[in-house]
Amino acid sequence: MGAHMKTTIDVSDALMARAKQVAQQRQTTLRQLVEEGLRQVLDQHPSPAGRFALRDASVGGGQVLMEPERWRDLVNEPRPTPGAS
Repeated sequence: MGAHMKTTIDVSDALMARAKQVAQQRQTTLRQLVEEGLRQVLDQHPSPAGRFALRDASVGGGQVLMEPERWRDLVNEPRPTPGAS
């Protein structure tokens, strides 16, 4: 399991009593019960930003327009200095 963060939250007495009772019935810890509940809520509500999806900009037919070695050579080619003749 990953790193843990200690935090303090205010929970109503009635809710805490129920949570402790359920944890005891399930033979688990209050911590595990709270983590399970948080995971369920977070899984139902993905982050507003969502996941980043890269737009498919491939050329139809899956053709290779330039060999990787040629592309590398072009990218690494020295460029003329602006303003130089």
